[in-house]
Amino acid sequence: MTSAEKAKSEPLIDLQRLVVSVRRRRRLWLSTALLGLILGGLVAAFLPSPPTAVAQILVVHPDDSPTDSGTLMRTDVAVLQTTKIATEALKKLNSTQAPEEFLKDYEGLGLTNNVLQLTVKAKSKDEALARAQALSDAFITEYIARNQAAAAAQQKALLDQRNQAQNELTPIEAAIVTEEAKNRNANPAQLERLYARRAELNSKISDYDGRAQEAGIGTPKVAAGTQIVDAPRILPRSLLKTLATDMGIGLALGLLAGLGLAAVTSVVKDRPVLRREISRHLGASVIAQLPKPLRFSRGSRAATRRRRVAATLVRAVRQGNGPVSLLDLGARQVTAALAVDMARELAETGPVSLVDDLPKANLRELAGEGPVRVLDRGDAPVAAGERRIGVGSVEPGTAWTDLEFLGKETILVVRTGHANTEWLHTVARQLADRRIPIIGVVVVDPDPRDHTDGTLWDGLHTALRGRAGVVRERPTPKPVEMFPREKKIGRRHPTPYKRATELDNADQPTKRFAPVSPDNAEAL
Repeated sequence: MTSAEKAKSEPLIDLQRLVVSVRRRRRLWLSTALLGLILGGLVAAFLPSPPTAVAQILVVHPDDSPTDSGTLMRTDVAVLQTTKIATEALKKLNSTQAPEEFLKDYEGLGLTNNVLQLTVKAKSKDEALARAQALSDAFITEYIARNQAAAAAQQKALLDQRNQAQNELTPIEAAIVTEEAKNRNANPAQLERLYARRAELNSKISDYDGRAQEAGIGTPKVAAGTQIVDAPRILPRSLLKTLATDMGIGLALGLLAGLGLAAVTSVVKDRPVLRREISRHLGASVIAQLPKPLRFSRGSRAATRRRRVAATLVRAVRQGNGPVSLLDLGARQVTAALAVDMARELAETGPVSLVDDLPKANLRELAGEGPVRVLDRGDAPVAAGERRIGVGSVEPGTAWTDLEFLGKETILVVRTGHANTEWLHTVARQLADRRIPIIGVVVVDPDPRDHTDGTLWDGLHTALRGRAGVVRERPTPKPVEMFPREKKIGRRHPTPYKRATELDNADQPTKRFAPVSPDNAEAL
């Protein structure tokens, strides 16, 4: 798989990396959550909610039925929150406030199909009670007037239909009288039709009269039943409950804001936090890891773990004869302490010196009095049998040409989440250009739940860049023996030695590999 195919197969957002990045930024979202908690408490203490008055109104619906699902009450709530009701209430209060603004200060809630709860806010308790009373009276007046108007309209319509039936009955009565005056000459069939029509019209007139009377009787029932059943009263306010509610809301909002900010910054900054990402971008395997150092404590547990890692690194560099460097990227104190531990481990088998090129590390103070010498860059040349460990940095602003004097091979000490992807590529490219192989990477402050593999498993043409090997000397070809010329058909003399081109094309043995950059892996 080429590097282009790998780039296409990688997801746009790695969820595992996102979760680890957000978890590593827990200080950020915990701080925002704490800030939201404090702000919520301050709002509850210094900006208390205004006084609130509550009233309950019993609403009698003329068309109410047991199967009603609350549609009539929802209609009443919608009517309550109209500018007409607000205007009538403001008139009762003699207030000049705009109805649109007054609508924001109260709301209605249907408790049951016939009980409406009214909640009103104001600047003072007396004003809240007065507003609740005015709104209740305005709603009841409007509701009764609306039902009376509807009943009157229905009654009028029924009476109009009754009058129309009576007007139609008058000619029928006259026709019956005329037909009966004929005595024997009267048409029985005609009289039968007239009698049937008169009976039908009389029935309609009686029905219209009854319905009109019922419509008139329904309005007093609604007017008498619709009333205030719970007078306006001020809701009791608990400071502790308000404080807990506001602080809880502030905590939730602050936590959400912090998590969102942490997720966005982790995606934008693009700083690798997983071992597999650090290994892939640097082109070298992760060979050890160390926890985050504690600034104000020197625990024996952390020191023991660091010495164990130093012993592992010593075994990795003991085979070589040239100087080795430790280059820091975001973990200066850990790099210095690790270099001192490696030097003490190597001092058991011979003289060792440290080349201090790491700013603000106090390498001499860490080494103390002992067999390990601490030198500045450019001091005495390497003595026979002496091992040197150069300690430097690959932070932004590094003089790349000076890294060659610290060591022919290097071990990178990288703190997770410190450098972005672009800078890791820069470090790998600069080291490869200077023919400095990366023995391995020591990861500092890894995520405890990071179980990704930091070992490179790809082939040489995709995972590594260049080689730093010990080239074998070309063997001296043996002299060609002079054979007597024999003319034999189909026989050739054997080649006494391999061609030089075949020897040149043979793979040379290697002991270390430098990182490969995805940009020119195919060219290599």
